[in-house]
Amino acid sequence: MKNSKLPRFSRRTFSRSLMCLGIALGSGLFAGVLRAQTSNSLRIGIIGSGRMGGAVGLRLAEAGHEVFFSSRNPEQLDNLVEQSNGRAHAGYPADAVAFGEVILIAVPYGALPQIGRDYAAAMAGKIVIDCGNPRADRDGPMADEAIARGTGVASAEYLPGTRLVRAFNAISSVEVSREAHRSGELIGVPIAGDDEEAVGTVVQLVRDAGFDPVIVGGLERAREFDRGTEVYVRGLTAVELRAALNL
Repeated sequence: MKNSKLPRFSRRTFSRSLMCLGIALGSGLFAGVLRAQTSNSLRIGIIGSGRMGGAVGLRLAEAGHEVFFSSRNPEQLDNLVEQSNGRAHAGYPADAVAFGEVILIAVPYGALPQIGRDYAAAMAGKIVIDCGNPRADRDGPMADEAIARGTGVASAEYLPGTRLVRAFNAISSVEVSREAHRSGELIGVPIAGDDEEAVGTVVQLVRDAGFDPVIVGGLERAREFDRGTEVYVRGLTAVELRAALNL
């Protein structure tokens, strides 16, 4: 996929953009960088809009994508919608699934089997990004089983028929919120998936979110950046990630 390009502005729109940028700089909201918006806007449905789902969703909305945050209590998502500058909606998970061309699942891993039972049929054929991490202290024995098999392989069985990609699981929500589009070398985000086109789409979304995508391989290789590995939540650059994973 091609890199994002700055969109063309009319003279009036450009002037307004500069004015808004000046206001933002004066209030300290930006670090002096005018970020490009994507030339290929997608509809992103998010199941689970807590710290990670909320952080990634806001970054994608900032890049120009349309985002649908969801949870069992959508009335609690008003703050995320307000922060999205008119590019986000909120509702229930079924609404997010219906809305999204791409679905980001950001729920505790123990909930993934139920997500599959409830929505896999509706998500069939769609690109699904799984960023959950199994934790036995929270998710029970299924977490140990998923880690033993490799999370990519386990998740694919819970979400049959989807074009599954593992991404955003080896980075923290704090890094997503504070380190996106940073100066110098960007933080690398490892990606694994068996569908080449789906992986290509996620590569672009990682870039749009402000990070450097690193394709690791198929879902079997997602185990190499699972929770507990040496590259998990260490803020490595793409160069460092490739060296650590022998890519």
